[in-house]
Amino acid sequence: MEEKPVADAAVTKKVSDMTIHIKNILLILLVFAFAEARSQEEPTYKKRVLESTEVDILSSYYSQDGDNAAVSGGIGTEELTDITGTIVVSIPLNDDDVLTIDAGVSAYTSASSSNVDPFDGKGSANAFVASSGASKADNWVNLKGSYTHSSDNRNDVWSASASLASEYDYFSLGFGGSYSKLFNEKNTEASINANVFLDSWTTVYPIELRPFSDGGLGFFRPDEISGNPNYSPQFTELTKKNRNSYSMGFGLSQILHKNVQGLVSIDLVQQQGLLSTPFQRVYFSDVADSFIEDFHLADDIERLPDNRFKIAIGGRLNWYVNEILSLRTYYRYYFDDWGINSHTASVEIPIKLSDKFTVYPSYRFYNQTAADYFAPYETHLSTENFYTSDYDLSKYNAHQYGLGVSYTDIFTQLHISKFGLKSIDLKFYRYDRDTSFGYQIVTAGFNFVMD
Repeated sequence: MEEKPVADAAVTKKVSDMTIHIKNILLILLVFAFAEARSQEEPTYKKRVLESTEVDILSSYYSQDGDNAAVSGGIGTEELTDITGTIVVSIPLNDDDVLTIDAGVSAYTSASSSNVDPFDGKGSANAFVASSGASKADNWVNLKGSYTHSSDNRNDVWSASASLASEYDYFSLGFGGSYSKLFNEKNTEASINANVFLDSWTTVYPIELRPFSDGGLGFFRPDEISGNPNYSPQFTELTKKNRNSYSMGFGLSQILHKNVQGLVSIDLVQQQGLLSTPFQRVYFSDVADSFIEDFHLADDIERLPDNRFKIAIGGRLNWYVNEILSLRTYYRYYFDDWGINSHTASVEIPIKLSDKFTVYPSYRFYNQTAADYFAPYETHLSTENFYTSDYDLSKYNAHQYGLGVSYTDIFTQLHISKFGLKSIDLKFYRYDRDTSFGYQIVTAGFNFVMD
């Protein structure tokens, strides 16, 4: 009986210890609950994807020339000038989402396009002389909207876009989307993108073929024709007026070293529908030539398959040499089921002259094999199923030389109304290929940030 008080004391001590443990657990739970409540009331700071609205104003002047116009069957002037203006507005909707609106207008004059109807101007019609008629100039307009969302940790980025473009002979509607994933402490990025373009053509034929499409005898008299006066082309109207393009791209970027980044990519494109250009002429070697004035009347228009599959595999390697010099290199191999294989290699060397000014000379080399359906002026046969004399589908080598200058002011000291000027980019490119074709282009870009 003397042991009972000792047992009661032991039980009392255990109960007391258990009570203390329960209190400690409850205290810990309360601490966690308080911390969670505080975290909800005061979320962790998250940097916005885009701090404020940005506006990019872009413009360019383009000029080309050559002697192998597809409009006149592989001969004639390719002279063209184009002036383009574009405005891009990027608007942060919140910390994670950005809406971008891109609108552009292009106005051009084209000597080769003017010869769709070489008889609507003054003077004798000739493939090497531009017509002064209405077909020598036109406008192109484009509007695109895109929406981008980034995850809280900025490791996942989704985007969607829609676009439309219009010119005198075609209308295009486009849709697209992309997804990028960063991992490995943001040292690796994988991406995928897909786009669909639905184009519709207004079939504009060379002027001498339009009466035949109506079953008429033409706008000319036989006594106006030199060479073969019995002009009777094997022309039939195109049955398809739509072209659909579907593309998908994959990319993998990796930081290889603190100063070196690499990227590999693959792009797949499937096109269906009207892939030839209705107003591009073709001349056959086995058909007698017919002329009005000095202009060769078409034997037919360009005819190409209604399917084309393209694959491009590329890679980039960027090397930050030091705070003054960087090196950007690129290579791409391309092939398609029309028989074209091509190689592109380029290098750009940004040189930082000061905190605000950078110059970047560049060079690009390109070569390709000819498409299975290409032949020069008056060398196709009328028995062929497909034919083109468009030198963009010929075999050639090309060189492009460029020089750019950029000005950057992160403090946006210069202001226009509520917008501060952040950067200016000026670029000049000269392109030459060994088919007597070349162009020059000057571009200017101004980036403004809203205060």
